[in-house]
Order: sequence, then C-alpha cells, then structure tokens
Amino acid sequence: MAYCKFQADHLFTGYQLLDHSHVLVTDEGGTVVDIVTGEAGNDIQQFRGILMPGHINCHCHLELSHMRNRIPAGRGLTHFISSVMGFPKVDQAEKERSMALADKEMYENGIVATGDICNQLYSIRQKEKSNIQWYNFLELTNLDDAKAAERVVLYNNMANEFKEALPSTSNVALSPHAIYSVSPLTFSLINKNTKNKTITIHNQECADEDQLFTNGSGRFLRFYESIGRKSMPLAVSGKSSIQTWLPYFNNGQTIIMVHNTYTPEEDIIFANEYAEMNGLQLVYCLCPNANLYIEEKLPPIDLFIRHNCNIVLGTDSYGSNRQLSITSEMAAIHKHLPDIPIATLLQWATLNGAKALHWHNDLGSFEKGKKPGVVWLNKDFSEARRII
Repeated sequence: MAYCKFQADHLFTGYQLLDHSHVLVTDEGGTVVDIVTGEAGNDIQQFRGILMPGHINCHCHLELSHMRNRIPAGRGLTHFISSVMGFPKVDQAEKERSMALADKEMYENGIVATGDICNQLYSIRQKEKSNIQWYNFLELTNLDDAKAAERVVLYNNMANEFKEALPSTSNVALSPHAIYSVSPLTFSLINKNTKNKTITIHNQECADEDQLFTNGSGRFLRFYESIGRKSMPLAVSGKSSIQTWLPYFNNGQTIIMVHNTYTPEEDIIFANEYAEMNGLQLVYCLCPNANLYIEEKLPPIDLFIRHNCNIVLGTDSYGSNRQLSITSEMAAIHKHLPDIPIATLLQWATLNGAKALHWHNDLGSFEKGKKPGVVWLNKDFSEARRII
C-alpha cells in the first residue's frame, strides 16, 4: 500500500497542537494510518504553518447563495429578514450557478461537512454533485397553530425527498427557524418529530428578539405589521426569548443554537442548567462575520468560554457574509479575542462541529481509520487550502 506523509510547523490532531517532529501518515485516499515521530522515511510533504483536519461548517444557507453582495450590511436583523423575503425573483439557473460557486469555495478552502438550512428542495441537485457532506436542516416557519400539522406533514415529505436523493452520508432533520416565526403547536410537533436528532434554531441574533418576549416591544412589531400580522405567534412571556422557546424541547435533541449575539450570562446559565436536567445537548454556533455584517456586533464569546459551553463555527450565507470560509470566521474571532488559544479555535472548527453533527466517527480529528480531510492553514488565518 502506498502512503502519504505530511509534516508542518504544527499538526493539529483535533485535540491538541503538536510540533514539527510529528508526521501524519494517510493512505492514498486520505484515511489516517498513524501519527509518528522520529524517522518517517522519505517522500514527506513539507508545509509551513498548520496542518489540521477538514473544517466543519455548522451553519449555512446554500439556497441564499445568489444574494451575494446584494443585501446592504449594517441595517440590523429585521431589515435583513425583510430584504430576504422581498428579494427580487431569480431564475433557477442563476441560483444553481451561485450554489455551485459557494460549494466550490467551501470545498477548496477546507470545509468537508456543512449543516445547511433548507426551505426548498432545489439545493438537492448541487448536493448530489458535491464532495461535501451535508446535514440538511429543513427549516420550519409557521406563525399559526391551525396550520402546524399541515406544515409538519409538508416538511416530512420534503425530508423523504432529501433522503431519497442524497447518499447515506447526508442527514435530514426538521428544525424551527426562530422563536419569532414559529407557533407554540409547531414547536411541540417539531419536538415530537426530532427525538435524539441534531436540530438547529436561530437564537438571540438581535436585541429586539428579547424585547419582543420580555415586554412586547421592539422592531419586530413593525416587521409583523409589514407582513400583515396583527398578533405574535407566541404571547409575551415576560422572559427572554431563549427562556421562552427552550422549554418546548425535552426529547433528547442536540440543539445547535446559531448566532447568540445578544445572549446574556443569565440566559447561558439557564440554558445549560435546563439542558442538563432535561437530557439535551446544547451547542453554541458562532458566525462572527455574519454578526458583524448584520448587527455590527460579536456574540459574548468570553461568557460562553467561561461557562464551558460547547462551541462550533458557521459561515451563514452569502447574503450575510462576503465569503464562506471557516478560516475567515476563526480570523475574525482571533482579531477581536487574541487571547483565545489557537488550539481552542481549531477544535471549534473541527472536532466540536463533527460531534454536533454526529459525524465524529469519521470526521473532525486525525485518528486511525478516520477520513477527515487534510487542510493546510496559514498561521495568521489569512489562507487555508485543502490538501486531501
């Protein structure tokens, strides 16, 4: 059997950052054979910088790829949502070209698996051709309890089409969009339909989300008016948004909470305690470049670290990001919080994401028998490239 050998200034295994004396050995297909020190023979490929497993993108919207550079930055979340909803009609050929470019960019800069938000079926064609593994979150929005059962049936039918079209390496799960767009019965039905699955939800992406449920104020009221709504899908609870929606879930789910830009410390404590008492696994997904694009604000990353939260990374979509690169997300965090250890950032980008999507038996770390991909990363996070 022929082997491939790789050596760099540092080798990140998924768990720790090793020095130059370590050599990664794989077979020709990229399956990990060993990590060795000392004499490793000839034909070692040398790199400056860091070699690491393939990146895991835990939050993307491939369907929105045609919106690149076409939604103004810095206008806030409610303006962003209105812009997406009112986006001019685009023909399917343009959507498919844009998705193909997005897929290509992600693959070439080292992303091997993606948790993707799906509202329609049309991303299936690109995913059938893709070299990336896809966890497809079928995102339910439904403001009325009366339509909840009908919507769940519709999305379960969509799930069947995804399962039939895509290989067994892809997964599918129903997921709520956000608390401001899902009715109580819809939440309950999603909970019932997702036992022990990984699901996702947009959480506390703007201050108005909490204001809506603590006292019934904020810009979401004007947003509802703009779409002809005279009432909220959930009543004012007097509590923050996460303290309002999280108690709907108690069915063993792993919940990837995305953005968390305005999550205060008391909500982190509440959420982690609720999850432990109710058999849930909470994952905090950071999409810093999208947060800066939409709200011009970063999440309280230091608080998540202080409370030992399980952190992963995402890119969001071309509609809210100028690139789809986990390297760029790490760079943004490193720029604003340079004291976070490099190995911690790399683990958020690899093993933590693989665990969140339940693909850690194959991806996320250099362990014998795994095929996680091999990515070269510049030490200053300015560039990454897929090697295998």
